[in-house]
Amino acid sequence: MKTLLKSKFIKIAFGLAAVIQLMPGQVNAQESPKEEDFFKIMRVTAPEGTLLEVGGLTVLPNGDLGVGTRRGDVFIVENPTSSKPFFRKFASGLHEILGLHYEDGAFYMAQRGELTKLVDTDQDGTADLYETVYAWPISAHYHEYSFGPKVGPDGSFFVSANVAFGDQQWWRGESRVPYRGWIMKINRDGSMEPYATGMRSPAGLGMLGDKLVYTENQGDYMGSGGLWFIDKGDFTGHPAGLAWTGLPDSPLKLTTEEFNKVVDPQLVPNGTGGYLKPENVMDAPYITMAQAKEKLPDLKLPAVWLPHGIQGISNSEPIVIPEGNFGPFGGQVLVGDQGQSKIMRVILEEVNGVMQGASIDFRSGFQSGILRMAWAPDKSLFIGETNRGWGSAGEANEGLQRLVWNYNIPFEMKTVKAQPDGFLIEFTKPVNKASAEDLTSYAVESFTYKYYPVYGSPPVDNKTLKVQGVEVAADGMSARIAVEGLRTDYVHKLSLNGVRAVDGSFSLVHPDAYYTLHNIPSGSKMVIKTPPAPEPAKEAVAIAKPAQPKAATASSAIPTDAEIKSILAKNTCSACHMKDKKVIGPAYEDVAKRRYSDEKIVELIYNPQPQNWPDYATPMPPMAQVSKDDAMKIAKWINSLR
Repeated sequence: MKTLLKSKFIKIAFGLAAVIQLMPGQVNAQESPKEEDFFKIMRVTAPEGTLLEVGGLTVLPNGDLGVGTRRGDVFIVENPTSSKPFFRKFASGLHEILGLHYEDGAFYMAQRGELTKLVDTDQDGTADLYETVYAWPISAHYHEYSFGPKVGPDGSFFVSANVAFGDQQWWRGESRVPYRGWIMKINRDGSMEPYATGMRSPAGLGMLGDKLVYTENQGDYMGSGGLWFIDKGDFTGHPAGLAWTGLPDSPLKLTTEEFNKVVDPQLVPNGTGGYLKPENVMDAPYITMAQAKEKLPDLKLPAVWLPHGIQGISNSEPIVIPEGNFGPFGGQVLVGDQGQSKIMRVILEEVNGVMQGASIDFRSGFQSGILRMAWAPDKSLFIGETNRGWGSAGEANEGLQRLVWNYNIPFEMKTVKAQPDGFLIEFTKPVNKASAEDLTSYAVESFTYKYYPVYGSPPVDNKTLKVQGVEVAADGMSARIAVEGLRTDYVHKLSLNGVRAVDGSFSLVHPDAYYTLHNIPSGSKMVIKTPPAPEPAKEAVAIAKPAQPKAATASSAIPTDAEIKSILAKNTCSACHMKDKKVIGPAYEDVAKRRYSDEKIVELIYNPQPQNWPDYATPMPPMAQVSKDDAMKIAKWINSLR
C-alpha cells in the first residue's frame, strides 16, 4: 500500500513539473540565472596603503597593466591577472591623470593642463623624462578635468576637456579659457587643432574602430547620458564651448547668440544682480534636442541615449568587445557608468547613414564608480574605479577589479535592430515559442528629453505603444515584433518580461532594452494576422459568487517590488537614491526612519528641503514631473520600509 501511494505521488509530481514546463509565460520552473552566474567580479589586490583612484588603464604588449591615478601616480602591474600581482611605481607627482596610453616604450596621459609623455630613458624601471606634448589653458576651477588621450587613425591624439561652473550661477557650465568644453586634436609635431565642441563633462572619450566617440554626463543642457559619434566641426549640445567659435582656427561658426535664439538660456534676474537657478517646471513649454537640430544643423544628436536613472548618470569609457571575448557579444560596445557602478552593453547599427541602436544593462555590483576599462590577454576585462567627489553606488572610494566570463552563455537579447514597422530581436539561446508568440510577452513605450539649462531632464512625452504582431523564427533564435506608432528621435523601451527560454523556462537576464530610433529603415512590413472571430458564447448557468472584499485603491496600496522599481526608474529617482545605500542622496530606509507622513513625503518630492540633509553635497531639485499618484505610491513604499 505504501509503495502504491509513493508511486502515485511520484506520478503527480512529474505531472506538475510537466505542466510548469508547458506554461513558460506564467511560471518559472526554477529561479532564473542572474548576471553574477555568468560574469564574476574579481579584485586585483594592490599593496597595502596604495590608493588606486583609477583615472587611466592600458595593457602593455607583454601583458602588464599600466594604471594612472587621480592622485598623480603611474603604476606598472606585473602578472595583473594572477593571485599575487606586483605593483611597481613608474611615475608620480602628476596632476589628476584621467587617461593613459602606451606605445613604443612611452606612456601618454592627459593631466589638468597638458598632454604628457613619460619615458624611462635609463631603463631603471621608473620614468625620468616628463615631456609636455601640448599644453592648454586652465583657469584653476576644480571642474576643469581633462580626459585622454585616444589615438586616431592618422596617429594623432584626441583629448577632451570639461567645462567649469559659474560663481553666482554655480549650476551653469562655463568655458572660461579656450577650448574648455571641446575635443582637441593634438598632432605628433605638438600642434593642436580644435576639433569639436558641445561637451559638458566628456569623461568617456573612445575609439570604436576608426571612429571617434565620447560619452556624456547628465547635467545642464544634457537631459541624460549618451554616446556620440564625433566628426570635425560637430556641436554636441552644451553651449559653453561656443564662446571660442570666433577664433580663427575654429571648425565651427555657430555662436552663443545664435544658439540662445533657439534654446532659451533662462537667464531670469534674481533682483540682486544675479540670476535665478532654472528648475524643471512640469507644464512649461520645452524644446527637444531633435527639434533644436532643425534650426541648428551643426547640432549632433547622440547615437544612443543612455536613460538617466537607469543607465546614464555619469557615463564613462566606451570599449569594443573583441570577437572571441564574452561569448555572443563580440563586436558590441560596453559603456561604464561612474555613478551607478555598472556596465551597459550597446548594440549599434547604421540606418540611412545615421548611427543608432539599443542599450541593455550588462553587469552591476562593482565596488566603486567605473571610469576606465581595458582588455587583458586572457580575455577578462580590467575595471578602473573611483568615486572621490563623484558619488557612486559602489561605496568604496577606489578600486581595480576584473570581470571574468565563465564561458556559460546567458539567455539575453543578443541584438535589437530597427525594422520598417518595429524591431527584430535576436536571442543568445532559443526561445520557447509559446511564450515568444504571445503578444502579452512584450511591452513597448517611447519617450524623449527636454533640452534646456536645467540639470538633467525627466523622460517626457511618454507613450505606450501597441504591439500589433510577432513572428518567431523557426529555430527560436529571433522574434520580430510589429509596433504601432514608432517615433523618430525617441527612445523606445522594449520589455520582454514574458519571453522564456526553451531550456529551463528561464526569463531573460535583462528583459529591457532601450533603442534610440533616429531613422526607420525601408523595406517590407509584417503581415498582421487577424485573429479569428470568437464563437458565440454558450448559454451558461449563473452561479452566485460570494461578495469579494473591495480592492485597495491605487493611492492607498503599497506598490509591489516590480511596480516601485518601474516608478522609481521612470521618474529618475533611482539616479540618486537606493533602498539601503547612500548614493548621491540618502537611502530610502534612512528617509523612512524620519517618520514623515505619506503626505509630507509627497510635499518634499515637489519642494525638497536640502537643509534637512546637511551631510549631502548635492541638493535635490524639485521633481515636478512626478505625478500625484506616483508620488503617493513612492511615499507609501518608503514608509513600508520601517
